[in-house]
Amino acid sequence: MTSGQGTQKKPGARILPPKPLAAGIVALSFTALLYLVELLDVILPADLDGGGIRARSLSGLDGVAWAPLLHDGWSHLFANTVPVLVFAFLAMAGGIGQWIAVTATIWIVGGLGVWLTAPPNVVTVGASGLAFGWLAFLLVRGLFNRSFGQLAVAAVLLFVWGGMLWGVLPGNPGISWQGHLFGALGGVLAAWVVAKSDRSRAGKSKGTQGPTGTLGV
Repeated sequence: MTSGQGTQKKPGARILPPKPLAAGIVALSFTALLYLVELLDVILPADLDGGGIRARSLSGLDGVAWAPLLHDGWSHLFANTVPVLVFAFLAMAGGIGQWIAVTATIWIVGGLGVWLTAPPNVVTVGASGLAFGWLAFLLVRGLFNRSFGQLAVAAVLLFVWGGMLWGVLPGNPGISWQGHLFGALGGVLAAWVVAKSDRSRAGKSKGTQGPTGTLGV
């Protein structure tokens, strides 16, 4: 007869974070930081929003680092809160370390895209670029990973928040479609890099493993 190990789940095919409590704390902490920054912007005499991204200005390039933490008032922050919480949590399915790398990719690609393409003399702030990046990451990771479960989650997200995707197109005054578009592109890039890395690790793991079963008569 033959016996062997059960079929293992594909790398990167996890749907929910491996440590939901820790992931929830990280998502809540990041959102709380956004509220703290906005509160400081209200209390302090300094205009923190002025530290956002100023397109094609060397003095505004450092705004790439700060823009996602800043918001143009409480209503702007309220509109971003639920997507940030939900998408940040789900994007930690690969672990918090991977989430940091994914978020950094979205942060940098989205910020530089805004800096290169936004209108002159306009300051861009807000975490919606991150939200679009995480959403894009969640939507396409199932395709790269060939994971039915992740595709099912993507379908639900698309049903609930699919209307957000129109935000990558120009036409709504006062909203940075550039931030949305390049944030989403950063999410797609992050999903591709993560899937490629997972496949590479899986290939190396298979190459180092011996026989997984026994044969007897």
